Amino acid sequence: MAGRFEGRTAIVTGASRGIGLAIARRLVEDGARVVITARKPDALEEAAASLGGPEHAAFVAGHADDVDHQAQTVATAVETFGSLDLLVNNTGINPTYGPLMGLDLTTARKMVDVNCLSPISWIQHAHRAWMGEHGGAIVNVASVAGLRPAPGIAMYGGTKAMLVHLTEELAVELGPGIRVNAVAPAVVKTQFATALYEGREEQVAATYPLKRLGVPDDIGSVVAFLLSDDAGWMTGQAIVVDGGLLLAGGV
Repeated sequence: MAGRFEGRTAIVTGASRGIGLAIARRLVEDGARVVITARKPDALEEAAASLGGPEHAAFVAGHADDVDHQAQTVATAVETFGSLDLLVNNTGINPTYGPLMGLDLTTARKMVDVNCLSPISWIQHAHRAWMGEHGGAIVNVASVAGLRPAPGIAMYGGTKAMLVHLTEELAVELGPGIRVNAVAPAVVKTQFATALYEGREEQVAATYPLKRLGVPDDIGSVVAFLLSDDAGWMTGQAIVVDGGLLLAGGV
């Protein structure tokens, strides 16, 4: 599959580590140029170097829900590499744990801003700058928590359910030139998800039919497929990547 993104440019948000970096790496391996984003410049610089340096990867530091940062990143992609063909909305936050009756609403609003409204804004910028005229493909990173009740992370799951629905709406609005899909992972071994498995990985993995937790490359390969012409007749789908967890009744 090397070269299937030759001549194409991608933006991947939240890509200094974890799932985002794995997605960016897979896209570069398949021939794309990438622009990666995250909050910390030093981590981004290191990640971009690991992707092959300026010939293959650029980076822009900032907050994912900052519209000026979004505009700057989109402009960087077009000015540096000549296009913006692919977009991966990977950034997500989950700063709270516990029942909804104890939920701090200020925190909840921030989660909606980052997890739901920010992806729409990124897509608006990409649409205006390139995709509206030239077409493209988009993947939103959701979660199995958005597909089933998820006690303890209910607000996070609610935002991801909204993101899945927005993916469907965007697919209808933006077709045929732009395809919009989503992935819905279960627990993937990243710093973001550490609290869900640290110190009890074997116990947690035992609930999965495939008897292991995910790793970032498990998600990167599926995202690359959805962005590629191999998925050219797919739009508005939320592909579950969960080691069989939902089949076993878990979330």
